[in-house]
Amino acid sequence: MRPKLTDVAAKAGVSATTVSRVINNYGYLSQQTKDKVFQAMRELNYQPNSLARSLHGKKTLLIGVIFPSISNPFFAELVERIENKLFNQNYKIILCNSADNKEKERDYLRMLIANQVDGIIAGTHNLGIDEYNKVGLPIVSFDRRLSDKIPIVSSDNLRGTALATKEIYQAGARHIYFLGNPHQIGNPTDLRLQGYQQTIAKLKLTPHIHAVAFSESPTLKSLSIKKLLTQHHADGIVCTDDLTAILVLQAARNLKIAVPQELKVVGFDGTAFIQEYHPELSTIVQPIDDIASLLVNILIERIDHAEQPLEQMQYILPVKLLRSQSTFYLDE
Repeated sequence: MRPKLTDVAAKAGVSATTVSRVINNYGYLSQQTKDKVFQAMRELNYQPNSLARSLHGKKTLLIGVIFPSISNPFFAELVERIENKLFNQNYKIILCNSADNKEKERDYLRMLIANQVDGIIAGTHNLGIDEYNKVGLPIVSFDRRLSDKIPIVSSDNLRGTALATKEIYQAGARHIYFLGNPHQIGNPTDLRLQGYQQTIAKLKLTPHIHAVAFSESPTLKSLSIKKLLTQHHADGIVCTDDLTAILVLQAARNLKIAVPQELKVVGFDGTAFIQEYHPELSTIVQPIDDIASLLVNILIERIDHAEQPLEQMQYILPVKLLRSQSTFYLDE
């Protein structure tokens, strides 16, 4: 049987009124009390009914959207496209900026459950299978493996860095570095490293991997990039995102390293912002509008037909190379 609010109260050792106040964030309650209630909700897989959806058999027409940071141009553009497409289908979004903070993401998940959203689009930390499976809502993931039961939409990360590496090689570079996360944790973005490694092997070159974390500040990244450029003979760099690539171009300029004569650079994302404000950067362009459409379409299909089994768990969209002055002179 579906657990009731009174079941949560009994398990947490509090009154039903207290459980209701925790769910609706009403009045003062100690953190210890809140933690006991949330723990009981998780153990019972209880879904709060704060909007009385089940009484009326209606949707809330709310979608939770969880991403690490909308200050990043890629996430900002993707979220904007998602919001527009959902709005056109009469849905509103609750935007959650997780900031790569697992506890913050857990709190947002609880909030989305309490608000009885119809579904969730997530493109952030992997909290573990249990945490996302217990949400009990339709979920679609972007570029993250959240659970075996949650479909993933991603770009062709493997081909993207393969294209970038070949571009740099064809431009004349032979000491090509990979600038990004060297750790494989089971997400589609791991394929960016594999695409580089496979292409380097085919070209019979020596792989060079320089670790830079996505969550690092621009200042720390710049220090690491300067160290790479001053202590190693790199004539080509494949970056796993455009913002890091821009930092490489800035560091090269400060160090009087000519681009593309002495150093070739390719980024990854290809947002409208980068193309407009940094047109000199060669980059791998992700199909952001198509990604947004697919995420929204799959989620709404899951909302409308939750009882139907998923026919596909992995969706991979094509990428393309946008060549510019960081690899070749445009008149060549």
